[in-house]
Amino acid sequence: MKLRSVARLLYAHQVDMGGLPVRQPLPTQQVQQIDPFLLLHHANVKVPKHIEPRYAGVGPHPHRGFSPVTFIFEGGVHHRDSRGNNSVIYAGGAQWMNAGMGIIHSERPPDDIHEHGGKQEIIQLWINTPAKHKMDQPAYHPLSAEKTPGKTSEDGLVNVKIFAGDVLGVKGPIPSQAVVNAATMQFKKGGKISIPTSTDHNAMIYLLDGKVKVDGFGLVDELHIVHFKNDGDTIALEAQEDTRILFLTGKPLNEEVVSHGPFVMNTQTQIMEAMRDYQMGKMGVLIEE
Repeated sequence: MKLRSVARLLYAHQVDMGGLPVRQPLPTQQVQQIDPFLLLHHANVKVPKHIEPRYAGVGPHPHRGFSPVTFIFEGGVHHRDSRGNNSVIYAGGAQWMNAGMGIIHSERPPDDIHEHGGKQEIIQLWINTPAKHKMDQPAYHPLSAEKTPGKTSEDGLVNVKIFAGDVLGVKGPIPSQAVVNAATMQFKKGGKISIPTSTDHNAMIYLLDGKVKVDGFGLVDELHIVHFKNDGDTIALEAQEDTRILFLTGKPLNEEVVSHGPFVMNTQTQIMEAMRDYQMGKMGVLIEE
């Protein structure tokens, strides 16, 4: 066992996304991507009572060439898309969409959001798709909290939920086109965990709240990404207070990234084609019922 050292900490500054305040630790001026992870948005918002839920949240918009993934920590998200998928996932679950050749989707609060506290806390993660799969058919994978496999640390103080890949010997059920391991971890104060990681994967954790001690580095506060170097095979953490973490590793694609708004491709020509295809209706139509 060799501990990974820390490459850098990335703070989640607040940005405005079409009127929604979100925290964005990736990308930053320092780091464009932690290949294959392109973007991380952490939103924690109250759903207004004067707006019907079906008009709140994020309306229909297109994607091509990557996987937008939504992890739900509080409240719920109602997903609809131009392929006919229509699903609500509540706290503890995730919605994983391989956008492929193109899809239009919306992410709204569910109709009963105010019965679930009236808040939405989510992370949206963009995972790049390998060039050979960018024009695959789109696929949508909803996963509820009840169906997400889990593991508890030896001390009983860390609860881990595994969504994709293999974390702590537990396989996640969601098929990802990039090779990634994705899990959420809920620490009680004093909880310790040691996580084996493949040396050929980039690795990071994001702290939604709380504070952890990263073995070999020191204390890290909430709202930071810890980006690890590829110099070891283990990440060891100890919570100084109750802490929630998103844990991610991924095999880098090492491919050219050209992005424009909701499209992530490998060349500028492919971006122009994506814009044209969207305008021609080739990504379908989403009429929200």
